[in-house]
Amino acid sequence: MSTSASPTDSFPAEPGGIAADGTVTDRLVEANRRYAAGFTDPGMDARPVLGVAVVSCMDARIDLHAALGLELGDCHTIRNAGGVVTDDVMRSLTISQRALGTRSVVLIHHTKCGLESITEEFRHDLELEVGQRPAWAVEAFRDVDQDVRQSMQRVRTSPFLLHTDDVRGFVFDVTTGLLREIDPA
Repeated sequence: MSTSASPTDSFPAEPGGIAADGTVTDRLVEANRRYAAGFTDPGMDARPVLGVAVVSCMDARIDLHAALGLELGDCHTIRNAGGVVTDDVMRSLTISQRALGTRSVVLIHHTKCGLESITEEFRHDLELEVGQRPAWAVEAFRDVDQDVRQSMQRVRTSPFLLHTDDVRGFVFDVTTGLLREIDPA
C-alpha cells in the first residue's frame, strides 16, 4: 500500500477537501488546515532539547524523526541532496551552534542514493539547457562511506563551528532501516 500519490495523480474530492483536479500543493495546504484545527502551541524554544543538529539526505524514503526516535523540538534537521556538507549546510550548522546552542552533529547518508548515479556532467548538461552554469557543485559520489568521511572532515575542520568534538557519521540502509556508523579514519 502506498502512502503517497504520483505527481500526475489528481486527488478525489473530500468533504471540505480539495477538488478532484487539485494539485499536490492543494493537498498539502488542506492537510495543514486539518493539522492547524487541532494545533496547540507547544511553547517550545527554537533551541533543540537534545543540543544536536542532524544533517541528512532529502530522500523521501527516510523518515528521519521516526528512524532516530526523535520528537518535535529534539534537534535541528538540515536536509539536502545527498546529505552533503555544503556551504549552506555550514551556514545552518554555524547558526545552530552559535545562536541556538547545539553541540553535537550527526551526519546521515544512505544506501541507494541518487547522487551515486549522476556525475558533475549534470551541471554541464544543465548549463547547455538553460544557458547559465549553476554556481553549486552536484557533489556526486561513488563511495557512500568515503563521502560520509569527507562530510565529517568538513565539519570537524570548519573555523566557524564552536563544537567539533562530537561529530559522527552514519549510512542509513533504506532496505533495513538500520544505521551503520562510519569510522572517520
